Amino acid sequence: MRFARLAAVVLLALIGTVVVAPLVAGAAPTPTEPRPDAVPLSTVDAVILGAVEGITEYLPVSSTGHLLVTERLLDIGTGDDKAATDSYTVVIQLGAIVAVLGIFWQRFMSMAGGLVGRDEDGRNSLIAVVVAFIPAGIIGKLFGDSVKEHLLSPTPVAITWIVGGLIILLFVAQQSRLTTRIESVSEIGVRNAAIIGVAQTLALIPGTSRSFVTILAAMLLGVNMATAVEFSFLLGFVTLSAATALELVQNGDTLVDTFGVVSPLVGIAVAAVTAFLSVKFMIDWLNKRGLAVFGWYRLAVGAAAVVLIATDRI
Repeated sequence: MRFARLAAVVLLALIGTVVVAPLVAGAAPTPTEPRPDAVPLSTVDAVILGAVEGITEYLPVSSTGHLLVTERLLDIGTGDDKAATDSYTVVIQLGAIVAVLGIFWQRFMSMAGGLVGRDEDGRNSLIAVVVAFIPAGIIGKLFGDSVKEHLLSPTPVAITWIVGGLIILLFVAQQSRLTTRIESVSEIGVRNAAIIGVAQTLALIPGTSRSFVTILAAMLLGVNMATAVEFSFLLGFVTLSAATALELVQNGDTLVDTFGVVSPLVGIAVAAVTAFLSVKFMIDWLNKRGLAVFGWYRLAVGAAAVVLIATDRI
């Protein structure tokens, strides 16, 4: 069954890339080859970035931070290709989007039924997801570029990794005091969804992690862990879809001019497979062991980033 789902995710990713490629390429004057003065993105680099995106996107560890450090270590995205690289790391989120679509297919079908009045639980789930998306959609549009300009650098990311790790460990230490009263996405409701949505806006700060703030916010509101994780993934699907679509419209031509079409497609496909595996891992891990390991991981990767910054490696 797991192999069948993985195969379905790969197929959806390939179909998605076939659909997206003409849309991106159509905006560029020379869609099949990068411009002569561009710095090419090798297949190895495309695979690495796709894997980093897929593995970290839905874990509470910040995919943005990991991609930034990876780019610096690979020595890409720091010169004339910076704008294209920034677009690349957003567009390959399509793979992570497809992965969640494959894993939570039944939930999406339920929400589709709710949209046409055939599934009350699906309707309630859909309303909650849409309400939770609105704050990030508005704040991201208004302040996203400014936040990226001032905070998307190794030092803020390292600090946020460490602070986030401490918060997770503090949360875990107090978790037994929480009262769980919501056990389904359809029970979250508009008020709680709005609060989770406001919390998601904190993820605009590089290094924070969207899943980190949405899962913790949901659990603090009385949502059990399994439901909090599922809602975070569903909300991520909508948020990432909107961000990817906007990036394609605004900067698709720059991406294709610089890197061509093949590298983005490779990144999307790799991100789809690795995100599928990562999401399955996270669901299984949290059901058995909880969030603590991610707190310790954030402290470790934050400390490693501090060392790399101090030694001028990133």
